[in-house]
Amino acid sequence: MLAARNRFHGHASQKYLYKNGTSVRSHWVVIKYIANPRRKQSRVSVVISKKVHKSAVGRNRIRRRVYEIVRHELPKFSGIYDIAIIIVSGETITASHEDLAGTIHSLLAQTSVYSSK
Repeated sequence: MLAARNRFHGHASQKYLYKNGTSVRSHWVVIKYIANPRRKQSRVSVVISKKVHKSAVGRNRIRRRVYEIVRHELPKFSGIYDIAIIIVSGETITASHEDLAGTIHSLLAQTSVYSSK
């Protein structure tokens, strides 16, 4: 699980990100991101609508899987960012870990969050 210092707390803290963030999209996932130099740690949220998966158990399973993938990607970030990962397809619950991780990694590579090492 992602550490509490790397997660958003409350809906109001995401308003600025939703309004001003830049987004990249795949068939399963949308990533909205914006640089936030006022913070000491990057923050990530995973958003899954009831329209994507009706069951709370299923939504939480998807959320845990994505948080685990992001936890391994955080050390590769080049700066401090606020990131919202929005799941737009229910197929993510049956997707393999490699497919989901590859999708998230490729979307993050399209953004400016990775360092150029």
